[in-house]
Amino acid sequence: MPDGKPAGVRCVQLGDDLRCAIFGKPERPACCSGLQPQADMCGNSRDEALIWLTRLEADTRP
Repeated sequence: MPDGKPAGVRCVQLGDDLRCAIFGKPERPACCSGLQPQADMCGNSRDEALIWLTRLEADTRP
């Protein structure tokens, strides 16, 4: 997404299996490769992790 990914919009690199198609590749954006997940970010379920990520997107929106 050359102009960045708006909050709440699914990344074009996210596959049907919910995995990043460019994980570990040089073209992966710095904002993605620089994100270092911590246990509190992941929570106890996928839903808890998505809530955390949604809040992070909102808090860092330009």
